[in-house]
Amino acid sequence: MATSPRRGSGSVKVVALLATLTLAACGGRPDGVMAPTTLSAEGTSQVDMLVVTTRNPTGDPARPFDGERGHHASMNRVVVSIPPEKVRQVGEIQWPTAVPADPAKSFAVVGDDPLRDRDGRPWFRATGKRRVLLFVHGFNTRYEEAVFRFAQIVHDSRTDFAPVLFTWPSRGSVFDYVYDRESTNWSRDTLEKLLRAAAEEPGVEEVTIMAHSMGSWLAVEALRGLALHGGVPKKIGNVILASPDLDVDVFENQIRRIGPHPHMTLFVSRDDKALGLSRRIAGGVDRLGAIDPSQEPYRSRLEQHGVTVLDLTALKTGDELNHGKFARSPEVVRLLGSRLIAGQKVSEDRIGLADRLGAVAMGAAGAVGSAASLAVTAPIAVFDPDARDSLGDRAGAVGRGVSGTVTPLVDP
Repeated sequence: MATSPRRGSGSVKVVALLATLTLAACGGRPDGVMAPTTLSAEGTSQVDMLVVTTRNPTGDPARPFDGERGHHASMNRVVVSIPPEKVRQVGEIQWPTAVPADPAKSFAVVGDDPLRDRDGRPWFRATGKRRVLLFVHGFNTRYEEAVFRFAQIVHDSRTDFAPVLFTWPSRGSVFDYVYDRESTNWSRDTLEKLLRAAAEEPGVEEVTIMAHSMGSWLAVEALRGLALHGGVPKKIGNVILASPDLDVDVFENQIRRIGPHPHMTLFVSRDDKALGLSRRIAGGVDRLGAIDPSQEPYRSRLEQHGVTVLDLTALKTGDELNHGKFARSPEVVRLLGSRLIAGQKVSEDRIGLADRLGAVAMGAAGAVGSAASLAVTAPIAVFDPDARDSLGDRAGAVGRGVSGTVTPLVDP
């Protein structure tokens, strides 16, 4: 009897969270925003991306793919126009209020060309770039949402990598969690083939994978598949998992199979409401994107595998679910573009990093076991396995006892 009120309270919280997720999903956006526009405006910029998808094609240019599973992979070149900086903030998507979209006021598709032979090599060679950024979106994401979000990340981070989006069949509904999860499993062989093809392209020197939420499961599974079929190509050197909706125990097994290559960076936030709901659905098992990396058993587990963690719990972005901080925070987006996408270590330039994150002080703050501690009096706490070499000899020099001191994870 005593447990009934708690169950009822928990049920109410779940229903309330589902309602919040539903309202946050689409708002009042018009339908058909993928229809290419012929309008133009001064001061705009463009993101030219390659889109590979396992979604079902509709034949409608305004809604080219839905949330169902396609019979084969499709490949398109999509060009998104970004409105002038004076009408937008870094981290935000300006959704069209009408169709066709007005490039002066909102994101707008200005080019969408199917590649009939499903060969992206001519597009890649035309970019003149030698490095690839491949993005995998998360749960509850419609096709147009994936395209516009990735365009925003590429534009705001100012990365010079060739942008490739892998979008899998998500129905864009909070009530289709299981369907979406099975769609990631259904798509992993295609992503594995895409990654291998990118690594085998002579013009490609480096591949960085960035995945969000449930897309992290798909990305890590594809890497596991590569490891089982000849090993992860050396060109895939950097993996960024943002708010990963991934069972922590499963992740440990996956990373053991993958091995020490490539290097992995996690964005976590303990106040992530979407991952809180996912934890309930998953039987109460912690999700990787919502752990406290300073606490056991996670600190030791991640330390063993040399994983870098950026804890965004204290960061406020206006995201009521706290699930998309990595893309909506100007500080994090700039960090992605200046450092993480290129595979640079956050400990390589402590002062420069502190300036970018708005930190008051950042430095060694004492040793815990074999790990050097890193104090960050900013909204972002960094746990870096490479900090031992750069900070270990200065342990205790700065910030000892300061609130917010965190312990970077260290290679064994």
